Amino acid sequence: MNTLIQDLLATLPTRQVITDDLRRLAYGTDASFYRLIPQVVAVIEDEEQARTVLATARRHKAPVTFRAAGTSLSGQAISSGVLALIGEGFATFELADDASQVRVGPGMVGGEVNRRLAPLGKKIGPDPASIGAAKIGGIAANNASGMCCGTAQNSYKTLAGVRVMLADGTLLDTEDPLSIAAFSKSHAVLLGELERLGRDTRANVTLANRIRQKFKIKNTTGYSLNALVDFEDPIDILAHLMIGSEGTLGFMTRITYQTVVEDPCKASALVFFPDIRTACEAVIRLKPQPVSAVELLDRPAIHSVENKPGLPAIMRELGEEAAALLIEVRSPTPAGLQEKIATVLGAMDGVATVEPVQFSTDPATCDKYWKVRKGTFPAVGAMRRTGTTVLIEDVAFPIESLADATLDLQALLRHHGYHEGIIFGHALEGNLHFVITQDFGDQAEIDRYARFMDDLCDMVVRKYDGSLKAEHGTGRNMAPFVEMEWGKEAADLMRRIKTLFDPEGLLNPGVIINDNPHAHLENLKPMPAAEDIVDRCIECGFCEPLCPSHRLTLSPRQRITSVRELARRAAAGEHAGQMAEDYAYMGLDTCAGCGLCSTACPVGIDTGDLTRRLRGRQLGDKARALHNWTGENFGTFASLSRTGLKVGHAVAGVLGDKLLKRVSGGAWRNHMPSAARPPAPRTAQGDPVVYFPTCGARIFGPANHTDPQLGDVVQELLIRAGFRPILPEGFDQLCCGQMLASKGMQQEAEDMSNTLEAALMKASDNGRIPVIMDASACSTRMQKHLAGRLKLYDFHEFAHDALLPRLMITKQPGPIALHINCSVKRTGADGKLRALLKACVNEVIEPASTTCCGFGGDRGFMVPELNQHALRHIHAELPADCACGVSTNRTCEIGLTAETGVTYRSVAYLLEACSRKEEAMGC
Repeated sequence: MNTLIQDLLATLPTRQVITDDLRRLAYGTDASFYRLIPQVVAVIEDEEQARTVLATARRHKAPVTFRAAGTSLSGQAISSGVLALIGEGFATFELADDASQVRVGPGMVGGEVNRRLAPLGKKIGPDPASIGAAKIGGIAANNASGMCCGTAQNSYKTLAGVRVMLADGTLLDTEDPLSIAAFSKSHAVLLGELERLGRDTRANVTLANRIRQKFKIKNTTGYSLNALVDFEDPIDILAHLMIGSEGTLGFMTRITYQTVVEDPCKASALVFFPDIRTACEAVIRLKPQPVSAVELLDRPAIHSVENKPGLPAIMRELGEEAAALLIEVRSPTPAGLQEKIATVLGAMDGVATVEPVQFSTDPATCDKYWKVRKGTFPAVGAMRRTGTTVLIEDVAFPIESLADATLDLQALLRHHGYHEGIIFGHALEGNLHFVITQDFGDQAEIDRYARFMDDLCDMVVRKYDGSLKAEHGTGRNMAPFVEMEWGKEAADLMRRIKTLFDPEGLLNPGVIINDNPHAHLENLKPMPAAEDIVDRCIECGFCEPLCPSHRLTLSPRQRITSVRELARRAAAGEHAGQMAEDYAYMGLDTCAGCGLCSTACPVGIDTGDLTRRLRGRQLGDKARALHNWTGENFGTFASLSRTGLKVGHAVAGVLGDKLLKRVSGGAWRNHMPSAARPPAPRTAQGDPVVYFPTCGARIFGPANHTDPQLGDVVQELLIRAGFRPILPEGFDQLCCGQMLASKGMQQEAEDMSNTLEAALMKASDNGRIPVIMDASACSTRMQKHLAGRLKLYDFHEFAHDALLPRLMITKQPGPIALHINCSVKRTGADGKLRALLKACVNEVIEPASTTCCGFGGDRGFMVPELNQHALRHIHAELPADCACGVSTNRTCEIGLTAETGVTYRSVAYLLEACSRKEEAMGC
């Protein structure tokens, strides 16, 4: 162990100093196509820890990179030294009384900030496509923008204040007069030099005008030199230099934004043009109009999505020179929206279009249009050859040159053999993105990329005087070309700024300022073939906020990165070493397999499928035999499980729950349910419905021993609503196979599904009678397995569609907590569950901090720390008077009850209580 790591261990909690090969590799990966493996990953939770890391790094002359979410695309979030990982302690949020400003920590996800602002009709200005995963620290440090914010609402323009730590550990809070006064004394030389640089730059008319001209369009190449011409106060200059500095000048520990209005009324039009030039003519006309977004798509981009269901047929009939614009207008009122639409239509009058321009205010139609735009990047990513990576680059041009520049860019892609390349972008800002696939495992391919980059930079800079990086940050990718774009005078000014703030060159070296002309071709990330179900992963990190094990062990992105490295080692004949052993726990044991990652993944990867496959491969003969026996003797297994619960409660009665929990390694949970009793068939008249009580509710009884069994509650509800429940013959011997599927025994699980299908077919008269199940995970599995061969509903779906109309509901006041489990979210059935709760309760609490509960079938018993980690934030969102909660999976309810102390039960209990003829009792 080197002395750097020893010093960090002496000053930070051990769990925050990460030195194992597996996680250093995992955090050495960001969304770019570069990789550096840090010596150590230091998780920082507050400013004092950040100062400690900086001081330790200075003593050891080790470079430091501050990392938020790692969604940046140009290699600015990786390090070969100390990677300072911004922890949850920096996920702070403070809103001004009038909502005009929001003060946020660098650990806050941008989308979460907007979620909290939305009820007030506000949002932050910057709107990168990665906002659902990107954190404020990276959004500000990269001056990231997106489809709507343009150059008027990015971080630079909406900055109200910043709290920043410099390389020497000094803090400056630009909103605190006392902090400014102290900093002005301690760093008078720095402020004086900034003031002089600003004065000299403004006096240099040629340079000042060039800076102003460069920032009329989007530009994140180099430092924010506009701070030197926009401001005279050195404090203001310093604050705005931090925006877009990519962690090379200091660490922003808090940022205050001016919020912007989020208009509620929106309309969109997808307009097709005969060619790029005509589309760009329309863009020039639209620039001064009241439009919030204008997105350009070239013909290859349209080709990439034209066959997706529900998209306009005209897309497949367009000529090869065609292009499209996606136009959006917004307004506070419906009347104002119509006025803006009329204005835009007037501006478009006389421009040749393939079809007449039509705006839609229908949310579903607008969503369909935007799926065209958002689907282009993943479409290319999904089709790429294994072993290649997807590159998405962004450049910007003066808007009057947009047509010629787009045509030149198309020609350049063809010239260098990137025939799969597509172009789309934020047309109002002259900002084009292009997507290509690239193999960095072959030197000839690297050489091709180098030639392409040289030609691209020559075209953008010398022909059009555009921006080599419009909104993705300079990073390592464009650092060698900063002087080419800006000229020597401006580049030297940037070097002086870097030296002024970071004289030892330890803050994210090689980023923005890099005199190595080949830096963009070094430290390229390998993308070896690993497993076909994840080879399409582009390592963007969009999955991470949804993953229950993220920051406990590994995220989906990190699991795939690790599997790729293990595959590379195997192919090269290298020993997997400790990494493989660590992956068994971090990659497999602590993966909940919930599949929520697939809902955010641009190419739809479910990393749970990878986990299940690898678990299956690692099963030994004894484990496989035991699981086989379970599948073939499920009734006996269920009976033994119930007996085990009875014994457990008997032992807990002697030892106590706490001691038994400790002795069992956490498997015995708080508020452990009693053993269930399989439901007895009920005799009734009415419309027939097949009800299959799932094994979770047949094994685990209610948390409160006085409560009825779930199977009895469901049957009572059906009878009350005029249905005749039918239990499948031998139901207590049956299981859908989900239990074995989670272990990686796919064929054995499929056999169990087939057996259950036969029983359901028989009970439902070959599918004539609808079937319901009482656990969402099991319902989802069987719905997929049956593929429409019979009508099978999750209980809450049937309750919403068929029971509510037949029941008299007495609403409860609440508050009642709602947990929407992963299966419901993945299938899009959450709307019906929310509607069901709304019909039964006045106040519903749905904790936003909880995605998956982390119980994952049996994971909550085997690795209870996963359940605990996934629910670590839920307590703050449950009000003190919230006495109960509901969900739709028995094991999820067990974990939620154990971790919160609030009794969670099936939503069936709530519906039963609210539909009694007598006064409804509490949840």
